[in-house]
Amino acid sequence: MATLNTRVLFFSLCLILSKKATSQLDELWLVGDEDDDPLRALQTRHERREEKCDYSVGNWSYDETYPLYDSNCPYLSSALSCQRNGRPDSYYQKWRWVPKSCSLSRFDALKFLGKMRQKRIMLVGDSIMRNQWESLVCLVQSVLPTHRKKLTYNGPTMSFHSLDFETSIEFCWAPLLVELRKGNDRERVLHLDSIEDNARYWRGVDVLVFDSAHWWTHSQKRSSWDYYKDGNKLYKAMDPMVAYERGLTTWANWVEINLDPSKTKVIFRTSSPRESGQKCYNQKHPLPSSSEPHVPQQSRVLKKVLMKMKYRVYLHDITTMSAYRRDGHPSVFKRAMGEEEKNHRFAVPSSDCSHWCLPGVPDIWNEMLSSIILTKAA
Repeated sequence: MATLNTRVLFFSLCLILSKKATSQLDELWLVGDEDDDPLRALQTRHERREEKCDYSVGNWSYDETYPLYDSNCPYLSSALSCQRNGRPDSYYQKWRWVPKSCSLSRFDALKFLGKMRQKRIMLVGDSIMRNQWESLVCLVQSVLPTHRKKLTYNGPTMSFHSLDFETSIEFCWAPLLVELRKGNDRERVLHLDSIEDNARYWRGVDVLVFDSAHWWTHSQKRSSWDYYKDGNKLYKAMDPMVAYERGLTTWANWVEINLDPSKTKVIFRTSSPRESGQKCYNQKHPLPSSSEPHVPQQSRVLKKVLMKMKYRVYLHDITTMSAYRRDGHPSVFKRAMGEEEKNHRFAVPSSDCSHWCLPGVPDIWNEMLSSIILTKAA
């Protein structure tokens, strides 16, 4: 009887294991239902498992081994060179981001360049995206001989070239992604359904990183356009988030029609938080982490548009983690000041709480970007 029970238990266990294996095999083929290659399906499944790592949730940890490059990097704009402009503290340079559910590797310039050998990466967007581009260039340039790197310019683009790796790190100025044009009467019109004048510079790029948020919420007083145009209709006013969604939809349609997902990886970075007035002045440490971070309207609209896309776009969420870093903005150190100004800087009305000092917070965005590129097919 004991032997019989043992055999029944053994066969029951085999049946359970067999069903589990069959279920896993079914899952594998379901993942690969658009591709008959099971190896490709397995790789896709592996990538999806990796994407469960949410880099955006974590905390800032002080680390004396940072920053990752010298503040005298020759590719830094003067407005971002806070140390050169007289900022007395350097604490803001020494914080690394520690994700809650996974690890974030320190930026490795040679590894990044090796992955991007004979490839192009382009960061597309506004001045905050240029901020990130300068950070990325400074992160890689120190491992390259002086005579084996150069800058080139073409229309709204500027490119840093590593001649030995045949790699280019490019920036394209397109803060709205869609086209802003002047009409015959010199009035400025934002064309919500036109993008090709900007997008022609994005073709042939291996990794495209986009951002577009801040310009859409400029007040009427600061707006860069007089009218919206959608189809044949002109609008003097429109809800900014409605316009933003229409503009992003035009971008999404262009991506799906013109890009090949096997050749071009597309990443969309969420909006960088900005403070008003003097809120970032004299800040020296990150704010404590909040349990319920604020999600900007732009992020909700962006996620809504991405969810409708068939093209696989990686959402690079930097909004909440960056919101804790009021200390990282240039504030009054967006330019060099004389001794008298330094002594009375609290009275200076002009303070930059939108951009970021370098070295600083965008270096961590680029550590995340590098991890995204290195751990997934690009």
